[in-house]
Amino acid sequence: MKKLYVGNLPFSATEDEVTELFGQYGTVHSVALINDRETGRPRGFGFIEVDDNDLSGMIQNLDGKEMGGRALRVNEAQDKPRGGGGGGGRW
Repeated sequence: MKKLYVGNLPFSATEDEVTELFGQYGTVHSVALINDRETGRPRGFGFIEVDDNDLSGMIQNLDGKEMGGRALRVNEAQDKPRGGGGGGGRW
């Protein structure tokens, strides 16, 4: 399975709407729309888990496609680099 990053989503977008849109181009395993921690409001982006062989077709067909008056940005999600753990300390 691969993970897609989807940016510039309309704030009104639901997981069902995103699943339906991306499902036209392959198998969608999960959709996670990101909300602001403090306000609980949508932040306008999310992540979608899809089958490996559906990834490039979804990017080709949906990057730049309009949804709710906004042009979607779709690309393969990059794994977040693991931090070395902050904290001061003496040197």
